[in-house]
Amino acid sequence: MGKQPMLAVDAVVLSGGGVVLVKRAKEPYKGYWALPGGFVHYGETVEDAVVREVLEETGLKIKLRRLLGVYSNPSRDPRGHVVSICFLAESVGGKLRAATDAAEAMVFKDIPTEKLAFDHAKILRDAGFGEGA
Repeated sequence: MGKQPMLAVDAVVLSGGGVVLVKRAKEPYKGYWALPGGFVHYGETVEDAVVREVLEETGLKIKLRRLLGVYSNPSRDPRGHVVSICFLAESVGGKLRAATDAAEAMVFKDIPTEKLAFDHAKILRDAGFGEGA
């Protein structure tokens, strides 16, 4: 069998009338804002993975509302072919703080579309945020 795509999850987390974004502390896209998310561990459901990743990166506990979409463009991540399953979620607890590979974590009412990592501007538009929403 040849190379396989990597599986990731992302979350559009609604909190305080805005959307939670994290500033990336590492490459790729160091210094850019991104949706909280990351890679799915072997044996883990995508739902558990997104809840874990959001907690690790933002300190927030979330409730999943619905599947937002699957993003599979082979060039969406410079590290290789990464397929992301993205959820719409809401913050239900915890305290917003940057952790693991996030330099900052903030709630945005106005999305900084020119400084977003990966294809997260498209994901946010699909969720109803940002330019062209």
